[in-house]
Amino acid sequence: MAPHSHTAHTFQVDLRGLVDLLSHHLYSSPRVYLRELLQNAVDAITARQALDPDAPARITVEAGDGTLAVTDTGVGLSEGDVHSFLATIGRSSKRSADGGLDGTAIASARSEFIGQFGIGLLACFVVADEITVVSRSAARPDAPVVEWCGRADGSYTLRTLPPRAKPEPGTTVRLTPRADGTEWTRHDRVVELARHYGGLLRHEVTVVDARGTATRINRTPPWERRHASPLARREALAEHCRSTFGFTPLDTIELDLPIVGLRGVAHVLPTAVSPSQRAGHRVHLKGMLLSDQASELLPDWAFFVRCVVDTTGLRPTASREALYEDETLGAVRDALGARLRDWLTGLAASDPALLHRFVDIHHLAVKALARHDDALLRMLLPWLPFETTDGNVTLEEFARGHSTILVTRTVEEFRQVAPVAAAAGLGVVNGGYTYDRDLVHRLPEVRPGTLVEDLDPATVTAHLDAVDPAAELAAAPFLTVAREVIGAHDCDVVLRSFQPVTAPALLLDDREARHERTRSELAGAADGLWADILGSLRTETPRARLVLNHLNPLVRRAVTITERGLAGVTAEALYGQALLLTRRPLRAAESALLNRAFLGLLDHAMHDHDAPRGGSATRKEP
Repeated sequence: MAPHSHTAHTFQVDLRGLVDLLSHHLYSSPRVYLRELLQNAVDAITARQALDPDAPARITVEAGDGTLAVTDTGVGLSEGDVHSFLATIGRSSKRSADGGLDGTAIASARSEFIGQFGIGLLACFVVADEITVVSRSAARPDAPVVEWCGRADGSYTLRTLPPRAKPEPGTTVRLTPRADGTEWTRHDRVVELARHYGGLLRHEVTVVDARGTATRINRTPPWERRHASPLARREALAEHCRSTFGFTPLDTIELDLPIVGLRGVAHVLPTAVSPSQRAGHRVHLKGMLLSDQASELLPDWAFFVRCVVDTTGLRPTASREALYEDETLGAVRDALGARLRDWLTGLAASDPALLHRFVDIHHLAVKALARHDDALLRMLLPWLPFETTDGNVTLEEFARGHSTILVTRTVEEFRQVAPVAAAAGLGVVNGGYTYDRDLVHRLPEVRPGTLVEDLDPATVTAHLDAVDPAAELAAAPFLTVAREVIGAHDCDVVLRSFQPVTAPALLLDDREARHERTRSELAGAADGLWADILGSLRTETPRARLVLNHLNPLVRRAVTITERGLAGVTAEALYGQALLLTRRPLRAAESALLNRAFLGLLDHAMHDHDAPRGGSATRKEP
């Protein structure tokens, strides 16, 4: 061999390995085999109608005798086509541009084909070891009938049959399932799969059982039918939602983007859902179901609808189970989002009652959208409900009663100050929920003259009245013990008078104070360089404060306790009760405090119960 000579070789394909790759990594389930068969049948009919628009368009699925057969009235295959397309993985007749099946007429209709990758028939090997294809080409009247038999080991045979074997042009694909694939070829399962994948196909699809009983699978989608009245159309769309998703929609929004051949409907959910829950939209490609979990179809904020659409202009992935992310899909997503925004803005003028119901249910979705859409913000922000010291009310209603609106940064801060702020007449909004703080701060844009400020603990403190000096002096022994006990938790104790009387204590504990406590705990547990780093981060942030309410009868009795042990336990109990009112997660030390306070009070109660009548119990100080 010459030094610079080289020999060309052809790649060899291990079909078994390729089928294993398809079944475990490309396709989500063996059930897609029927989708691929229906898809090939639809494309074959499309190709034949490109040559002869009056050609029949029927797909028949026979299931029930241990085998499955799919027959179409499509363009069929010649012997050369079989060698070129059935026996060559990755070559699709729908992508060819140089003669054969994909001649001038068919090439002009190439955009109408569903499949483009040349691997569809391989999906049948996921449930069967042998596939038989009997086909007669529609290219010429005297075309012979060819039979191709492919096996999962990569071998195949081809023979010519007499014309009577298939009198009309078209193709029949027959397969006998393996033992582990019989579940997918039962008649009832085939009907279910055919309806799932082919329910919106344009061509007639029927499933025939072993007795010859035919079941029609597909029908025209309700958005393409003519209805007697708008009310009848609305009810038809609602019934479609009930049969597809299992709920009655709050409303239906029709979708139509002619530029990508997209039509369908968005059904508004009648109940609230989490924004983190990915919506499962049903996307059909030229009638064939592509995915029933296509979350990429709509913007993330549109989690309040479920869509069913049919399109001709979006691209599928190779598995044809999802949409290919490209610029077209991005533009479609933006356009559908704009359609939903138009529906929302239209409700304000056409159906305010429905808008109220929608906002009550899906206010979180509207808040998410309003943050990025100024027009929607100006229109809907006054309608949105927020948690406030006046209850769950709209900002418009709340602003009418409070010239200055105070906003907390966290849910815990709101729960700490809400009872006192409400009694003092302060207008406080809980800004701890998603989007709420940002939106409340934008209220002056919509309602000029409204003042919005972040809540400062000093604002609440200003509404706490000092107690009489004599009462403060009388409570000094108790407060000394309380400050010692509660001070171990980086919290001061003060005595004030405030409303409501029913609140025995108030814990003023902002986020900065909690961060400083966390830093101190970490610094105490660390050593070396890390402890020095944490120490350098120390701030002069004020500690939390436990404010005891001198107007509360229980507190007035508590501050008279002179026994040190009982005073300490009582202070811990008041601190624990104030902690629980914040509803924030408790640290280990705080949980231990609550348990210790409960057991201490129980011990004192039982000791007093067991004391001799007429006498007094004596206890040693701890």
